[in-house]
Amino acid sequence: MKLVIAVIKPFKLEEVREALTGIGVQGLMVSEVKGYGRQSGHTEIYRGAEYVVNFVPKIKLEMVVSDGDAAKVVDTLSETAKTGKIGDGKVFVLDVEQAVRVRTGETGDEAL
Repeated sequence: MKLVIAVIKPFKLEEVREALTGIGVQGLMVSEVKGYGRQSGHTEIYRGAEYVVNFVPKIKLEMVVSDGDAAKVVDTLSETAKTGKIGDGKVFVLDVEQAVRVRTGETGDEAL
């Protein structure tokens, strides 16, 4: 099993969710986060005053998928979240040692 973590632009959330559902992803955790990457934030003008936004609002998606589905999930995330502009986000894939469905006690891929 793989844990796929994606950080994307907030306005892409619904489009990404629909694409992931379309390829069979059944569960998804969503968090509102703030951070920065290479762009180190940006400047904005508000009521004539310029100020620096150090932390940019993003959406963090987390999902555990079977090993065989991980590449398809990463491809779908990359294609759907892409705008071609700075700050599109990142996708990380980590190994998951164990999963347990609390209600039924199912483990491994059956718990997904």
